[in-house]
Amino acid sequence: MPHTSEATFAVESAVELAVLERSGFIESRHIGSAVVLSGDGHVVTALGDIDAPVFARSTLKPFQTLASMRAGVPLRGAQVALASASHIGSLEHLDVVEGMLRAGGNTENALQCPEAWPEDETARNWLVRTEKGKRRAAFNCSGKHAAFLWACSENEWSKAGYLEPNHPLQRLVLSVVEEFTGERVAHLGTDGCGAPVAAVSLTGLARAYSRLAKAPGDKHADARAATIATSMLDYPWAVQGVGRANTVVLDELGVLAKLGAEGVMAMATPSGVSVALKVLDGNLRAASLVALTLLTAAGALEASRVAAVLEKIVEPVLGGAHPVGRLRLGTPVMSLLA
Repeated sequence: MPHTSEATFAVESAVELAVLERSGFIESRHIGSAVVLSGDGHVVTALGDIDAPVFARSTLKPFQTLASMRAGVPLRGAQVALASASHIGSLEHLDVVEGMLRAGGNTENALQCPEAWPEDETARNWLVRTEKGKRRAAFNCSGKHAAFLWACSENEWSKAGYLEPNHPLQRLVLSVVEEFTGERVAHLGTDGCGAPVAAVSLTGLARAYSRLAKAPGDKHADARAATIATSMLDYPWAVQGVGRANTVVLDELGVLAKLGAEGVMAMATPSGVSVALKVLDGNLRAASLVALTLLTAAGALEASRVAAVLEKIVEPVLGGAHPVGRLRLGTPVMSLLA
C-alpha cells in the first residue's frame, strides 16, 4: 500500500483564505492552501503549501467513476453524474441509484456504504412517513458504490470485498487517480463511505480536474472522461442537489465543481483552468467563495457572473433573521483581485 507521508500541511504552511465577520468583529478564520493551474498545466497562483498531500475525499469521485466505466460499466446520462456525486438523497437521486443497482443485477443490501437519512427534506419525510427508515441508497456516495457493484457484476469480481484496497477495481481506481494527477499516491486511507481514499497534492488534484474538464474538447482525450465531464454539466442536479453549491456552479457557470469532505474543493473550466484547495480546519463554508474568486482572479471567469452565483451559494451571517455580517475573503486572496 502506498505510504510515504503521514500528515497534510501544517498551520505554518497555510494562509488565511477567508474570515467570518459578525457585527464588525472577525469571529472565525479559515486557513488553508490553494493552487490555480492554467489550461496547459502551469501554476498561476499558489497560496500556502500546494505540494503536501491531502486526502482528496469526494473530489476523486469522477475518477472512481472513470475506473468503473473502464471496467465495463455502461453508465449513461444521469447515472454518470450520480456515480460522480455527493448527492443529497432526493427522490430523483434515489431513483437513479435504484436503476443502477437493477441494471447491474444488484440489490441495495449489497451496498457497503452506511445507511443514512437523506439530506433532502422531501425524501426524508417520505422515508419517515412510510416507516422505511434509513437507507444505504440515501447515503451521499451511493451512486459511486452502485457503479462499483456493477463493475463487479460485469467482471465476475468479488462483491463482498469490493472496497478492499487490493480488489481489482480499487487497483484500477488507484491507477486512474495516478494517471490523471500525474503523481504517485502518497498515502491510501479509508473514506467516510468505506472506500479507499488517496492522498495527493493540491497541484495533482488541480491537474486531474484540468484534464477532466478539457476532455470533451480534445479528440485525443479519454472518451469516457469526456462523457463524465459532459454528464456532470448536463445533469448538475445529480452531482449534489437543486440549490446546492456544486449544482449551482455547474449549472450557471459551466464549471466542473466537486466538493470533498474536510474542506476540499476542486473546480475547472472547459479550457482547463483549474483550482484545488483545502481549508485546513475541514470546514467547507468558504470553499466555493475562495475557489470561484481564484478562478476569477486568474481571468478564467467573468466577475459579474461569479458575483451572482456567490449571492446564491454563500451562507449569510444572521442575527435572528437579519444579516449582521458576512463571510469574506482573506487578505492573500483579496490581494489577487487588486
